[in-house]
Amino acid sequence: METTKLSSKGQVIIPKTLRITHHWETGLELMVIDTGDGILLKPKTPFPVTALTEVAGMLKNRVQPKTKQEIDAAVKRDLRRKRHAGN
Repeated sequence: METTKLSSKGQVIIPKTLRITHHWETGLELMVIDTGDGILLKPKTPFPVTALTEVAGMLKNRVQPKTKQEIDAAVKRDLRRKRHAGN
């Protein structure tokens, strides 16, 4: 367990070993969460947390999906081409 001190300006130095372990670089924004018996520091996520149902279907497909038969045929062609190139 590491210890640190609170400065007169309310600043705390996070020990280097912990910064390295968590890949925390200079300028990283941290969320400060009150847990009731202390505080928790967590990196601020670049995007708000969302559920899959909130974002599913946002990107529309511009191509028709391939059938199983089309996929199988493409795999066979690719295998034949690789075998031929290897000889």
